[in-house]
Amino acid sequence: MAGSVLSVGVVAVTAALAIGYGAAGVVAGRAAHAAGVADAAALAAADAASGYLPGVPCERAADVAAAGGAALGDCVLEGHDAIVEVSVSAGAFTVRARARAGPPR
Repeated sequence: MAGSVLSVGVVAVTAALAIGYGAAGVVAGRAAHAAGVADAAALAAADAASGYLPGVPCERAADVAAAGGAALGDCVLEGHDAIVEVSVSAGAFTVRARARAGPPR
């Protein structure tokens, strides 16, 4: 009987750890995705700010973020530099990423 209780406990702990590691893996993957989308949105905004692309820089960033499955949270222009923040849903969590892009210095 004691062996059965111990076995059930070991299985329960193993299942809880597997679920926790799985959730952490999903969030880590979504964080990498958010970083890539933030980079692309910042590049699009910086290109529009410098005149390489037509349009309003932050609208360009919002379009790129939406195409990547993210929402644009913040968009700030400093000259030809663009700083953006995007957010991506990861189940019960929200992952945010920031990126900066502009001409070379």
